[in-house]
Amino acid sequence: MNENVKVVFGLLGGFALFLYGMNSMSDALQKAAGEKMKKILEILTKNPIMGALAGALVTAVLQSSSATTVMVIGFVSAGLMTLPQGISVIFGANIGTTMTAQLMAFKISDYIYPLIFIGFIINFVCKQEKVKQVGRVIFSFGLLFEGIEIMGSVMKPLATSPIFIDLMGKVKDIPVLGVLLGCVMTLVVQSSSATIAVLQNFASQAGPDGVTSVIGLGGAIPILFGDNIGTTITALLASIGQSKNAKRTAVAHSVFNITGSIVFMFLIPVLSKFVRYISPKGNEVDVISRQIANAHTTFNIVCTLVWLPLIPVMVKIVKFIVRGDDAKEKAVFTAKYLDDKLINQPTAALYLVSEEIKRSASYAAEAFSYLKAAVTAKKDGVAGRKFNEYSEYVKVLQESISTYISKMFSSGNLTELQSEQTAGLLCVSNNIERIAERCDEIDKSYENLKSKGYKLSNEAINEVKECMELSGKLFEEAIEAVATGDDKVIDKMTRDKNKIRKINRQCSKAHFGRVKNKKCSKAMSGDYTEILQNIGRITDNCVGIAEEALDNIKFMTLNAEEMEQYGNVIDFSQAKQVEGTEA
Repeated sequence: MNENVKVVFGLLGGFALFLYGMNSMSDALQKAAGEKMKKILEILTKNPIMGALAGALVTAVLQSSSATTVMVIGFVSAGLMTLPQGISVIFGANIGTTMTAQLMAFKISDYIYPLIFIGFIINFVCKQEKVKQVGRVIFSFGLLFEGIEIMGSVMKPLATSPIFIDLMGKVKDIPVLGVLLGCVMTLVVQSSSATIAVLQNFASQAGPDGVTSVIGLGGAIPILFGDNIGTTITALLASIGQSKNAKRTAVAHSVFNITGSIVFMFLIPVLSKFVRYISPKGNEVDVISRQIANAHTTFNIVCTLVWLPLIPVMVKIVKFIVRGDDAKEKAVFTAKYLDDKLINQPTAALYLVSEEIKRSASYAAEAFSYLKAAVTAKKDGVAGRKFNEYSEYVKVLQESISTYISKMFSSGNLTELQSEQTAGLLCVSNNIERIAERCDEIDKSYENLKSKGYKLSNEAINEVKECMELSGKLFEEAIEAVATGDDKVIDKMTRDKNKIRKINRQCSKAHFGRVKNKKCSKAMSGDYTEILQNIGRITDNCVGIAEEALDNIKFMTLNAEEMEQYGNVIDFSQAKQVEGTEA
């Protein structure tokens, strides 16, 4: 085989192995540490420093700034994170992603195959999901280093190629060419970590003298800047079709890297001198990989320190670039939080599903409240229309939630624990929809009574009202149980459930007592009994929700300050009541 063809195939094969190992490691890290990642994001406050720290830690764990950036854009789009918060996390993500380059700078050639073997054995033998993912992380880590070794071995002949030496000389003399080269490479590969690893390998090849790097630190830094600019395309693509603030978050990522690169282009000699000072000493080819990693880290830390106090300025810049407001908020009867771009981020997706189920539960509570007003009021027109409106909202949201959860399962990214949580949340959502359906049945029975010219007696209205109030309270407790997992709430539910069933039986007996005493028409018995039975079925659905809580199914929630900020606390006691009189 021709020598040049061997070099090309070796580069492509090594790069493919590296890219596969890196993506596999990132995926395994998300599955093994996804819950911790979510907890880190929960410490976000209005303090930009905390936001940047959260972004850096999450990205260092996930080994992917793109994953963090896409997640943040989804949160901003859903209104769960403010624009300044999102920008601060993006700044931190830029620091976190430099950890990959630092790892690449280690020389672990002698340990690659033991790492691959150990990782394979752990992943193959162990049954526990988290341990298997740890094994996959180790295995993938070994693979990506093997890819680096392959690329390094096939690139050695390039170091003596006159054409290659001439090309590298032009890049060193004209830094803008280096920026363009790095930007194009990252745009093609869609991974700055991958292109920086390739850069580290190229730079580690010795020039004609056998001591100095074929490109040198001064030539590598502009390519590094281009890599940073190119990686922002992922965020820009993720913001397509999102809200204005989501687009602004993505643009902030680009402004951060572009402005930093422009300023540092004039400071390359200063940056090179500083990096050489803080890096290990030795022959350039032996230490340049670490120097490039340190240059990457220095660039992003300095840019973050400069921009953090200027977040208000960044907000003004991105609002100038992305002008106007969203045409209108998403229609109330469509999913507000669910974002398909976060399907492959299980922790973030579960969080958004939880928020949408809470929203569905609040609409179900409104529907139940208006139904109670319609059944027990003398003038039920407005209450009836409002009931139909909110009942329809619940059904539409349930369909969206079910579809979204199906996509989560089909993505194959859920861990065993996340699969259990997702399935449990789907059961909660299904029970909420069934409650809305029971309400429809109650409404239908009540309308049947009216169409036949019957009306409920004062005694019957009071009975239905008492049963519905207790069922509404039980629904509130059921949602609280899933939100908090508090055993005391679940114990209280059990007592209230038994109380409702007892009162329900008493109401049924009282009705037949009225029929026997000729105070009520026998023809009303079917519909009235159906009303009581459906209230009982609502009770069963509430118990079904609580049973999920007993199985440790919980909503993924924001911390207390964020919940207050975004209004995500469902307070059923505030459900609107409609004044009514006997029908």
